[in-house]
Amino acid sequence: MQSPSLGNWMTVEKSDPMRKLVAYELVSLDGGAEDPDAFITEFDEVMQDNLARVIASQDAVLLGRRTYEEWAAFWPGSGIQPFSDFINAARKYVTTSHPLTPAWNNAVAIEGALSPFIRQLKKQEGGDIGVHGSLELLGSLLRDDLVDEFRMVVAPAFHQEGRRLLECAPSGRLHLTRSVTSPAGYLLLDYSRDSA
Repeated sequence: MQSPSLGNWMTVEKSDPMRKLVAYELVSLDGGAEDPDAFITEFDEVMQDNLARVIASQDAVLLGRRTYEEWAAFWPGSGIQPFSDFINAARKYVTTSHPLTPAWNNAVAIEGALSPFIRQLKKQEGGDIGVHGSLELLGSLLRDDLVDEFRMVVAPAFHQEGRRLLECAPSGRLHLTRSVTSPAGYLLLDYSRDSA
């Protein structure tokens, strides 16, 4: 990139080449995160625009084994946009000790320990690295202090069943960087880690 100048004030030198790890999660008002189809009953235009904004900066995704198996069976044949084109083209890194079945374009199993792999991946050139769903994986990433930003969709509903979002997250404070309410009453919240 070019250095800043008066003629082109939007172009700045990138001082930190580190890629960000961004978690995008769908949750109920009481923190339910398993089976989001049970509480995300509408997906209005504001929510679609928000999802498009989130994935626009990502070129890689981390998936847990269960999420991989469910998504590899669904997304290759799906026409649900914009996520279908994104997830089918993105590089997918999967936490598993077994061969990836079914096979899916651009998917590879993570070899070795998770934290060193992620730290090395964040140092490589590329866009943001996304985590979508994969609650167990997200818990591991949080415990190892590897998540840089959260992008959450909070449904105006309670969901008492299944796993909760961040039920094993360490204590800490986040900074709200964006807050939007969709016409259907969903809260679209972006947080970054507390740097203080």
